[in-house]
This record gives sequence, structure tokens and C-alpha cells, in this order.
Amino acid sequence: MSNRALYPSLKGKRVFISGGASGIGEGFVEAFVAQGAHVAFCDIAQEAGETVAKRLGADAAFQPHFHRCDLRDVEAVQAMMAQVEAELGGIDIVINNAANDDRHSVADVTPAYWDERMAVNLRHQFFVAQAAAPAMKRAGGGAIINLGSISWHLGLADLVLYETAKAAIEGMTRGLARELGRENIRVTAIIPGNVKTPRQEQWYTPEGEAEIVAAQCMDGRLLPADVAALALFLASDDARLITGHNYWVDAGWR
Repeated sequence: MSNRALYPSLKGKRVFISGGASGIGEGFVEAFVAQGAHVAFCDIAQEAGETVAKRLGADAAFQPHFHRCDLRDVEAVQAMMAQVEAELGGIDIVINNAANDDRHSVADVTPAYWDERMAVNLRHQFFVAQAAAPAMKRAGGGAIINLGSISWHLGLADLVLYETAKAAIEGMTRGLARELGRENIRVTAIIPGNVKTPRQEQWYTPEGEAEIVAAQCMDGRLLPADVAALALFLASDDARLITGHNYWVDAGWR
């Protein structure tokens, strides 16, 4: 989006983004780098992450830092966040984006798979926030933006564990907003609709995409930049008293 709004309050902010090597996450990295923020991001896909960092760093005021991390490993998450804080000189903004929406049936779910799906889609968001909160307190405040999903609101098929985790994220957002608000740390959630990414294209045929657009209130397919535009506002000082709520970008999908 060449006509993206510029937020002076984001320039020089220290931003961490999870799952930033592709899709919506890559859109977040690109958007915050373009605002002049100091960005660190992680992903489990090392080659893709390094490629994004190199591409966006070529013309950026600040080179984005890529970290390979398996977010299912809490100790690795905690170590990474300490490293991010050291290399950025603090943390002002967290975008909890990483997730995995692999399809599954109810009959195939085992206790081990349940635990793994919660680790992939829910648990790391809390521990990233927990690790970043002390740095935000020292900085006088901050913003944490969690990524939810429209999937559980619509009751989409073959996603029961993903939907369970994403529903919990909205509750966690409310709880963290209450716990951290007096430290001037704002916590919000973005609920995207169906965003056109290479990953989503593996699930939807052109006919399926047409059905999604037909169910929306507006024509057009959502792109990562549409979600990033909302995140930029919520992270900026323009949203200084916005916390504890969910914000939708879904073209009115029903």
C-alpha cells in the first residue's frame, strides 16, 4: 500500500513480531519497518525469515533482526525475548501473530496433538507477553496486539482445536489488558477475516474464494497489508486509550 498512513509515534519504536516470515506476519514486518521502527521477528522457517530480513533491510533505516525460534519451546521463547530486548535496547510493541491452522477431524485428535496445537496457537502468546512486559514497564508503557481469528465466530469445519485456541486468545487479551493497564501497557486483539496469502490459497479453490467474497459485506479479498494497517494504528500513540477489546478486519464476512 503506497498510500499507507505514517505514524510519527512509531518511528524508532522497538517492535517484536512472531511468525514474520510469510503471510500476515510478513505484512506486519514490512509495515513497521516502513514506519521507521526497529523490528525483530521470529519464525520457524529460517530460510524464509532470512530472505524477508534481507529484502526489507536493503532500503530500511534500521535492519530488521530475524530469529529462528520454535515457539512450542517456552524456554527457547524466553531466551529469544531476552536477546530481542538486548539487541533492540528494549521492547515497546509486541505483535503476537504466529499460528498454524492445519485442518484436523475430531476423531483424529489425541491428547498429544491437543497439547501441541495449544502450544502452537495459544501458549506462546502469553509467554511472549510475559517476557516483554517488564521492558515495557521500564519504558513507561507499550502495546501488545494478539492475533485472533474469525474461524471460531463462524464455526468453520475441521478447525476445532485452532478455533479453541483462537477463542481463548480473546479472553487472554481481556485479562492481560486488566493486569497490565495500570503500567500503561495496552493489550488488544485483531480478528482477521480470510486473508489472501499463499498458505490460504492451498485451502481454497477459486470457487471457494468467490463464496467467501459473496458472504462478505464488501467486494474484494483481504490482503496482509489490510491487517497491518489496523495493527499500525493500534500500536501507535493515536490509540493511547484503546485496550481490552477486539478489532475486526474482515470486510463484513458473515
